[in-house]
Amino acid sequence: MSVRAYIKELLDGKTIASSRIPGGLLEKYIAEGLLSVSVHGSRKSVRARDIEAFRQYLIDEDERNRVLMLEGADSRASLAAETGNSKLMAVRSCPGFPVTAYEPIECTLNGNSIVLNPPVGSFAFICDWKSFSVPADVTVVGIENMENFRMVHRQKAFFEKEIGKRRFLFVSRYPQSSDLRAWLKTIPNKYYHFGDFDLAGIKIFQTEFERYLPGRSAFLIPSDIESRIEAGSSKRYDEQLQIAGTVSSDNPALQTLIDLIHKHRKAYDQEGYIE
Repeated sequence: MSVRAYIKELLDGKTIASSRIPGGLLEKYIAEGLLSVSVHGSRKSVRARDIEAFRQYLIDEDERNRVLMLEGADSRASLAAETGNSKLMAVRSCPGFPVTAYEPIECTLNGNSIVLNPPVGSFAFICDWKSFSVPADVTVVGIENMENFRMVHRQKAFFEKEIGKRRFLFVSRYPQSSDLRAWLKTIPNKYYHFGDFDLAGIKIFQTEFERYLPGRSAFLIPSDIESRIEAGSSKRYDEQLQIAGTVSSDNPALQTLIDLIHKHRKAYDQEGYIE
């Protein structure tokens, strides 16, 4: 395994042809706000918006990238000097995902009852997620942006208005892995996905969650979303159009959202809902 040439060039600050990056990864990187897109006629090029943020994202996604991106690490001796370990472990040292709530929720972890109630300004991290379960009446809300995730207390009125007064467990898929999705597949709870209101964000929901949770997943669409999109970003829409412009849905509500995005040719960031 090695770092692909296009990754190295992006981390060097270079602009490269978008066609060099596999389609699924390209959509993902753009949706995460890691790449900016430039269009030149029929050609598209991309570059890293923030090189260090992109580097950290790759490391969070797979710890092996930490070693693979070390400059000059071309021998076991240099690996040991740089990392303190000459063995490249394929197993991530910290699997799992962050969770939080704005009211106490009694959960089960490793067969033991625990009360999840992180104080404001903190959240919990579930490492042993295979043994983690929550009551069936708890609604799980996946939050894409970490700022929204950290500030769920400031969005309590928003969630209760748009979903209803329920017990909510908020989850995040950072660091990037499939652990959250794998856990969601093992529980019966309803899942709402709260992300940016743009084409790439919808694509992430469809490919990462909806297809794996048939009949019990939904994209959270606020009642005032059209007015929000009207005040959104046309630049974001233009950047994503040629990458995710063909996204569509059999779900009427989600297709209506897609139509609104195309109608106004704008996208809206979920951070706007933090009070």
